[in-house]
Amino acid sequence: MIDIVLIALTRFLVGGQAHWIASAPEMRQRIYFANHASHLDALLIWSALPRRLRASTHPIAAADYWGAGKVRRHIALNVLNAVLIDRSTQGPPGAALAPLRGVLAEGESLILFPEGTRGSERLPGPFKSGIYWLSQEFPDVELIPTYLDNPSRAFPKGTFLPVPISCTVRFGAPIALQTGEEKDNFLERARAAVAALASDPVE
Repeated sequence: MIDIVLIALTRFLVGGQAHWIASAPEMRQRIYFANHASHLDALLIWSALPRRLRASTHPIAAADYWGAGKVRRHIALNVLNAVLIDRSTQGPPGAALAPLRGVLAEGESLILFPEGTRGSERLPGPFKSGIYWLSQEFPDVELIPTYLDNPSRAFPKGTFLPVPISCTVRFGAPIALQTGEEKDNFLERARAAVAALASDPVE
């Protein structure tokens, strides 16, 4: 019931209409990777998925925001089934990916923001390497570029509540790591796949 109310409230305030441009909402294991502009982003993508996909799709969310306070934490863990990541944790290379690997190993899907932090530009900035390592380790998981339109305007940094500005979620054609493809080339190709879904792509 809480998830229905949350989705209805999200759609009432900011829309979040789904546009499946070159892929379809199929029951396949996937990583949906998107530009990151606001704290609404994970909720927007999750809400845009059909109910049958939401049950097995886990947003990756920052613990310092979504884990702060009982209400946010409850929504993140018990409604969105999110995986909370502590961005301040120091450890060996790849340690931060352990919870994500666990989800994928169980056959579930992820919503990922490869920039690693929110940006203010319309197009995504450089991607961090996590999606590259995950695509290497789980080559059968489909990678779906996803573009969020207007989330930074709907929920600007420093605000407490979203404002009623219409957002859309665009799902593009799947991409895959090519045999022998170098990390930097793949990350730029993945970033370009998200940027190409902008309504008026620019360089």
